[in-house]
Amino acid sequence: MNPQPRIAYLVSQYPAVNHTFILREIQELRKMGFDIPVASIRAADPMSPEDRDEAAATFYVKPRGVAGILSTNLRVLFQRPLQYLRAMLYAVRLSRGNLRTAFFNLAYLAEAAVVVDWMEREKLSRLHMHFTTTVGLLAARLAPMQLSATIHGPAEFDDPAGFYLAEKIRAFGLVCAISEFGRRQLQKFSQPTEWAKFQVARLGVDPALYSPRPFRENPSPFEILFVGRLTAVKGPEMLVAAMDRLVREGRPVRLRFVGDGPERGALDRAVAERGLSAHIIFEGWRNAEQVRAFYQQADIFALPSFAEGIPVVLMEAMAMEIPCVSTRITGIPELIRDSVDGLLVAPGVADELARAIARLMDDSGLRLEIGRAGRQRVIEDFDLRKNTARLADIFRQAG
Repeated sequence: MNPQPRIAYLVSQYPAVNHTFILREIQELRKMGFDIPVASIRAADPMSPEDRDEAAATFYVKPRGVAGILSTNLRVLFQRPLQYLRAMLYAVRLSRGNLRTAFFNLAYLAEAAVVVDWMEREKLSRLHMHFTTTVGLLAARLAPMQLSATIHGPAEFDDPAGFYLAEKIRAFGLVCAISEFGRRQLQKFSQPTEWAKFQVARLGVDPALYSPRPFRENPSPFEILFVGRLTAVKGPEMLVAAMDRLVREGRPVRLRFVGDGPERGALDRAVAERGLSAHIIFEGWRNAEQVRAFYQQADIFALPSFAEGIPVVLMEAMAMEIPCVSTRITGIPELIRDSVDGLLVAPGVADELARAIARLMDDSGLRLEIGRAGRQRVIEDFDLRKNTARLADIFRQAG
């Protein structure tokens, strides 16, 4: 029997409260016999006991400090001066004359050298990436390695030149997209000769962990939940505007934002200006266990994003039989079929979002039906174990 592949994972931050799906993916691959050492560019988020065990086994790049990164780069430079200088020139060429971009690329090269040094000490030759593909691209300029990545989108598809998408596709032996939409976008920005590299590897959740929460037929107040980064692309301001309409209609509603981000200050001001402070609560970041507790209280889940891959938080909510309202964009319709597994609305239209929420508030039978259908959808197509087994097969076939 052939041994399972040994694959290094390179992640932007690990473990991270907003990327728990990466932790789950790695854990499932290890259960299947894969040896998955992990390197993380940034330090871990505040951790649960489970995360602390994972962090103890993770190699961290930036926490080594400037002195540690510099000494490693000097060692790599002396060991392979030609490759290092060529990699520097390549990093500068990628910047296309932009000095700020060149500076960042050289910083990524410094991180790449630390990753290469770690891989060589651990005798690793395969590297798979989530959210760190430029570091990986430059690492391959310093040492021979087999590269693969999971491209989540949509940022890479909105700015393919800025993310060096064509260069990465050429350099990587395997590129996984998390949706059919993502695969089509990869095709859009590459040559047909590269298309055989593209595989759809859907994310997933554990339906046993995210089990159905109690259904409330006539809740008061009606609990709406948002989980995610408070960034403009997630559309949280649309939820505030929709809440304003619902409250003015006299509806007993309460919205909880679980997460944080750059839009928090603006959202705080908007809530105060609209007089919604009694109806909208900012809970901040919470770990996975705490988020599940918020799901337990939710009557619906709302995510009015302008751009997404396929959000794992939607899968989590659906697995718990929470009816979801989201937007008809990118890969989301591959998860939610409108009026079957959830409700989909146009992005940026607060009135339509409010009407969809009101429809669910007014029809407990529809909430129950959609909630059950959503869980079945996850079990059939977005089950963590099934989809990680598919990823494992992809890794094996890639050699």
